[in-house]
Amino acid sequence: MRVTKFEHATLRIDLGGDTLVIDPGSFTSPLDDLSGLVGLVITHEHPDHWTPDHLDRILRDAPGTPVFAPAGVAAAATDYEITVVEPGDTVTVGRFTLRFFGGDHAIIHSSLPRVQNVGVLINDELYYPGDSYAVPEGVDVGTLAAPLGAPWLKIGEAMDFVLAVAPRRAFGVHDIPLSVIGRDMHRSRLKWATEQNGGEFFELDPGDSLDL
Repeated sequence: MRVTKFEHATLRIDLGGDTLVIDPGSFTSPLDDLSGLVGLVITHEHPDHWTPDHLDRILRDAPGTPVFAPAGVAAAATDYEITVVEPGDTVTVGRFTLRFFGGDHAIIHSSLPRVQNVGVLINDELYYPGDSYAVPEGVDVGTLAAPLGAPWLKIGEAMDFVLAVAPRRAFGVHDIPLSVIGRDMHRSRLKWATEQNGGEFFELDPGDSLDL
């Protein structure tokens, strides 16, 4: 299984000719070569994780692709057919088994409404939490896509999240708000946290891939 990081929070996972896309949002360039697309996951409704333009383009190139997301996305994306998923759900699409965790977006500020968020575990190997610190309890996570920077993110809390998950491998996502210096600082902190449990941290830039 290969995971490719794109700008900000978008991931592409490829396995045996099947492709899964996660969170194609407003900071991500258009995706191409989606002939093997079997599923799309949207973790929550914020535009940096999905846009109508991205969905229109993806579904035009790969019509009929199932879209999995929490109810908040379905309410915001009424022009699309969304399969609603909740924490505890498991679905299989193509070569991918998806298990969902969490339930809530991390708090940005008390004045802002809370939204639903699901983390997704792919093939019991790759865990992507969306905008949350939801730990997949009882799961031995092989690879963690860990958030690096966000209005809701404090780097100490992100480090504690990595320490709690204790993955064998990790890389940073959700990084567009950071300067190059800030991104590298946060990467170094998550690298330390990953290594405390014997894991390895990988620095992936947009377009970089990691074989799992």
